[in-house]
Amino acid sequence: MSRTERAIALRRIRRLFQLALEVAKQDLALADRYVEIARRIAMRARIRMPREYKRLICKGCKRLLLPGLTCRVRLQPRREPHVAITCLRCGHVFRMPIKGRKDRERLMAEKEARATRRARGRWLSRRGPKAP
Repeated sequence: MSRTERAIALRRIRRLFQLALEVAKQDLALADRYVEIARRIAMRARIRMPREYKRLICKGCKRLLLPGLTCRVRLQPRREPHVAITCLRCGHVFRMPIKGRKDRERLMAEKEARATRRARGRWLSRRGPKAP
């Protein structure tokens, strides 16, 4: 597909998701149909679904996820802190880490630097006071 066709497909996907979010409270089946059409357009045009819309689709049943209506959102502090989103239709659970790998690496580097400073401070205190 050409670049213009992909741009048209992306506009249609965005419009379908906009319509799905507007109509979801009145007619959930119609909203699910809009999401299904948007997915098919993305697959046919071979373009990636935008991240903000990809997170609105259940990976289990491929239907629209709306917090409080079709899914439950919980913060889980165990293991790695993450957000757990449970689809209330099929029961599929999505887990998204709260902090990314770069943040984790930065935190580990800071922790290691603090430990090094602490160890160096203990080593200096064992040597006694500095001579003038």
